[in-house]
Amino acid sequence: MASQHPAAGNAATVAPNQRSTGHYGDYGGQFVPEIMVQPLQDLEDAHAAAMRSSDFVAELDRLLRDFAGRPTPVTQLRRLGAEHDVTLWLKREDLAHTGAHKINNCIGQGLLARRLGRRRVVAETGAGQHGVATAAVAAHLGLECTVYMGSVDARRQAPNLARMRLLGADVRLVDAGTGTLKDATNECMGDWLADPQNTHPLVGSVVGPHPFPSIVRGFQSVIGTEAREQFLEHTGRLPSAVVACVGGGSNAIGIFSAFLDDPVHLVGAEPGGDGQGPKGQHAAAIVWGEPGIVHGARTYMLQDDDGQLRDSHSIAPGLNYPGVGPEHSQLVDSGRVEYVSVTDAEALETFRLLSESEGILPALESSHAVAAGLRLARDSRPGSQILINLSGRGDKDLETVIAATDLAQEAGHVAA
Repeated sequence: MASQHPAAGNAATVAPNQRSTGHYGDYGGQFVPEIMVQPLQDLEDAHAAAMRSSDFVAELDRLLRDFAGRPTPVTQLRRLGAEHDVTLWLKREDLAHTGAHKINNCIGQGLLARRLGRRRVVAETGAGQHGVATAAVAAHLGLECTVYMGSVDARRQAPNLARMRLLGADVRLVDAGTGTLKDATNECMGDWLADPQNTHPLVGSVVGPHPFPSIVRGFQSVIGTEAREQFLEHTGRLPSAVVACVGGGSNAIGIFSAFLDDPVHLVGAEPGGDGQGPKGQHAAAIVWGEPGIVHGARTYMLQDDDGQLRDSHSIAPGLNYPGVGPEHSQLVDSGRVEYVSVTDAEALETFRLLSESEGILPALESSHAVAAGLRLARDSRPGSQILINLSGRGDKDLETVIAATDLAQEAGHVAA
């Protein structure tokens, strides 16, 4: 059976323009203890062999279609953007099984874990969407599943916590540090290293030491391949711009990957939180960070005056990470992608605006991308067409949105 997955047989899609340790320009690499070197090499070799296997790729294609529900559609917005004579489009990853783009990578890595003979997967999660997708794939493939989630994120994302447990995952809450995604990531990697022969770390974004950024990039590239083909089919042209939110950055790399060689303006929307500047309360690692080492790779990260990892903040838990994938660091240095920050307040307003105007409830993470797209529309020439990656749906964020807006007061009146 011929492969339909864009990563199959295409080394440029699966891996960076790399030295043997996976560098994107000056970024990436393997800054890890010696005990991790061989497991990472084994993983790199197994992934390369899997993507050359017609049986592996055929099963990947089948599960993306029959389990995840791909391809996801592209939707034209009818109201937002019209006042500027600009057309906005959404790539609807919110319609994929489990409600976000995370399922694409989880299916690929779940199959890879099974191919390696691993009986167990471990994952880190912030917003819970990666944890839910990992738990769903593990249940489907018959793998044991442990998910690490920061205790702060778990309180904010209670519905996803319940979904993971209903899907059979052992969810372990992390109180260390800030109780958010970076701390869950630390615990996940430690778990893997305690038993690398039986455990696969199902990393959820394009972060960490090589080969994780290139593996996740390859499995998420299906977003961009679909979106490019669909947009051309709908309009007969390429979009003027493509916009995606950026935390670790997997959904953004997934859609950007198909447009890097095209004359298309690419924009990454980082979480601006409650404050601007290097010491503000945000998670804008590119806009306000500097290069450093985080979770085994050199990349842009938030740092304090001593060069240590600084706490991050975002109302969107999936973006609340103090670093970014190394390919994003290379893309900003090269000038190929523009990165902007979007505040919590802007994301909340856009959440409501998209819901009321178009009947689509976006994840708070995705609301950052839509906000950046609306901002771009105001400055674009009439007739421009902007494609926004709607990375996930907003059901999980209702409690957060209600608590942070006047919907809380309205809900109280209804209850009374």
